[in-house]
Amino acid sequence: MRPLRYAINVTLDGCCHHEAGLAPDEESMRYWTDALAAADALLYGRVTYEMMASAWRRPATGAWPDWMQEWDIPFAETIDRAEKHVVSATLDRVDWNAELLQGDLEQGVQRLKQEPGRGLLVGGVTLPAALADLGLIDEYVLVVHPIVAGHGPRLLEGLRERVPLELIERHDFRSGAVAVRYRPVTSAR
Repeated sequence: MRPLRYAINVTLDGCCHHEAGLAPDEESMRYWTDALAAADALLYGRVTYEMMASAWRRPATGAWPDWMQEWDIPFAETIDRAEKHVVSATLDRVDWNAELLQGDLEQGVQRLKQEPGRGLLVGGVTLPAALADLGLIDEYVLVVHPIVAGHGPRLLEGLRERVPLELIERHDFRSGAVAVRYRPVTSAR
């Protein structure tokens, strides 16, 4: 069974808006490129899928946009070619190496987890909260930015039950951000 990892940038006060934290730098982009490369497939809701596609899909010209730094390109290439699964009740088709995942969320994600491989990576806000409520997330990978945003969408807001976690890895960035990786404490659930 391959693990489902929830991976996201978050501010100190729990804001998950993609523009609330520090600007990406070479070190953080290398970290996220490695995280993507360690997964067999990505799992997104419609909003995250559309946001990521608008930023990271290789343009039809084949050339990456001028705004990209040289150190953005390995991330862009990794996410562009990654297999993706999109959970949506409103989309009727997807592309960008993606498959639409409709119907029962728990059954669909359990099916993906049963496939052999290194793991699945989920991002976003709404879908991960639903997956956490179902007890389907095996690891939480958070890059905590040293910023208090004060507003914006919050990490796992509205969960029905507490999820006790144990720290399994930590990485300090030169920027002051800290990557932490947790897994649920199964005996406590």
